Amino acid sequence: PFSLVSGEHLRICPQGYTCCTSEMEENFANKSRSEFEAMTKEAGRSVQMILTAQHRSFDGYFQDLLNKSEKALYEAFPTMYGELYMQNMKVFKDLYSELRRYYRGSNINLEEALNEFWTRLLERLFKLMNPQYHITDEYLDCMVKHAEQHKPFGEVPRDLKVKATRAFIAARSYAQGFLVGSDVVRKVSQVSLSHECTRAVMKLMYCPHCRGMSSVKPCNNYCLNVVKGCLANQADLNTEWKYLMDSLIVVADRIDGPYNVDAVIGTIHMRIAEAISNLQENKESITAKVFQGCGNPKINTKGSSSEDKKRRGKVTLEAKSSAQALEMLVLDAKGNLTSLKSYWVTLPNVLCSKKVTAGSGADDKCWNGMTKGSYLPEVMGDGLANQINNPEVEVDITKPDMTIRQQIMQLKIMTNRLGNANIGNDVDFQDASDDTSGSGSGDACPDDVCGKRLAKSPSTRPPETHAIPKQSGHGVSGASSRSLPSASLLLLLLSVALLATQRSWR
Repeated sequence: PFSLVSGEHLRICPQGYTCCTSEMEENFANKSRSEFEAMTKEAGRSVQMILTAQHRSFDGYFQDLLNKSEKALYEAFPTMYGELYMQNMKVFKDLYSELRRYYRGSNINLEEALNEFWTRLLERLFKLMNPQYHITDEYLDCMVKHAEQHKPFGEVPRDLKVKATRAFIAARSYAQGFLVGSDVVRKVSQVSLSHECTRAVMKLMYCPHCRGMSSVKPCNNYCLNVVKGCLANQADLNTEWKYLMDSLIVVADRIDGPYNVDAVIGTIHMRIAEAISNLQENKESITAKVFQGCGNPKINTKGSSSEDKKRRGKVTLEAKSSAQALEMLVLDAKGNLTSLKSYWVTLPNVLCSKKVTAGSGADDKCWNGMTKGSYLPEVMGDGLANQINNPEVEVDITKPDMTIRQQIMQLKIMTNRLGNANIGNDVDFQDASDDTSGSGSGDACPDDVCGKRLAKSPSTRPPETHAIPKQSGHGVSGASSRSLPSASLLLLLLSVALLATQRSWR
């Protein structure tokens, strides 16, 4: 209109004299909804970028450690052991392959994988060290059974198993924690505005235009009530989100402390070389003990070459420390995680202060939803339960958003997984792509509380199973196996009820 018209036709804005037609009001409503959703997604993307960057940095560092260890082994071992190594290269390749698969989330029992490596290596080396004998598979089985008491590789297998499992458990859970956090933000940021919120955001952002006050910005407290009402479900992520951030910080300290991945992962090749040296230096005594326990094997009538010139000179294996790089990674991560702790409850302030408002609640020159003046209602608290008396948005506090509730459950599951990693307990991952709501791991817990509570639970066998998001970003999926006891209980109750019904029919 070229001049103010009566506003009886307006359905959202105050019905005084107006500059807007019904079509203009509808266009403004659509525009405000798309702009508000875009602002929310933009804020979420910044958090996603931080978390994915942290994951990328640590993942690259960890993979590089493993690659350098394997490369050092491949470069030094042929010179050290000659044919002994060349004939058994697959054993070493398979070990590093299993370690990578475990780290990436495959459902592998790491302790069993390490035990299998030492068993296969012992079988191969024992045959190579005793080429004059015909050693059958049955004889090797007997030899392996006695290996634990003879300790052919010294204390290396036991020591490496303890340290490597803890380091890998922590590293895997830590890397996955960043992916889960990023995926939760992505999914929550896609939740659309309700009809009530669309009206409230339109009234906040564009009704001033319809009253000829396009230069008047909304009052800050007015904006906060609108945004807190519309993002009430998102704010309910706050508790579990903080627990996840705290748990990641605790595990980061483990990675750069007691479970130091630099000292453990970067020296795997050295520990293997040490183990083989132990076996070779004690060859006679170990062979004698095996013969005593399993009997003397038959002489090899086909003839054999002597052991491959034993060792071809001693090559010194070194580990190039990257401890400083790890320390910087952890410090950077802890700083970012700390800054993200309160993201969900500070989001309304961020959106209001940077995007749509000017002026405080006491300012009488801001848009208060009706006209230019001060805004008197108090600001609501955070979360769904606190919106019961929100003066700007009608919020049904009895109907939480299910997508967001599912993501709260994913945060609980990941926090529980990190709590296990903090105390060295293994948790198997189940690689899946289907999105499910998941099942709770109980109340999540921050810092050392997780450790104290989870320490009472059984150790690594059998490990719990949780789903992980695809590293390509397909999303959090799967559910905690802790839902299984509930299912079993339900089946038991149904069986009892059925039995009772059958008896009553009789």
